[in-house]
Amino acid sequence: MINKIYKLKQQQINQQVLLKQQTLSKMDDIDKEIYQTNVSLNTTTVDIMGAISDFRVLQIHKETMKEHIIKLSKHKEVLKKKLESYDHAILELNKQSEQFNYILQEQKREKLKQIQKQEEIVTSEFVQAKFVKNLRETNVY
Repeated sequence: MINKIYKLKQQQINQQVLLKQQTLSKMDDIDKEIYQTNVSLNTTTVDIMGAISDFRVLQIHKETMKEHIIKLSKHKEVLKKKLESYDHAILELNKQSEQFNYILQEQKREKLKQIQKQEEIVTSEFVQAKFVKNLRETNVY
């Protein structure tokens, strides 16, 4: 039973690590998108001979890109909080897993002690039987 719980905890740890990796991947994607948006924001221009309305459209476009960057940054903060929760969950599951692993190791030690005790009993009985057999053969009785 303890072994099954231990394996379950290991699976839960693996799931949390996988979720953490996915979150990190999403954060990297957001960083890339923020970088691309910043590059686009800094390099967007209008023609030299453009109309005054083109400048207003350009300004609206730049404001939209800034809002997009802010939105991405907020989403990244949410992902950071998720990442912290995954780290906490992994830590707790590791603690529980170590406890069950310790119990399993203790059970194995107890089982090994019982086996050694049985072997000692069998060996002792074998030695006694051999001694009695030798006594009978020498007719000491």
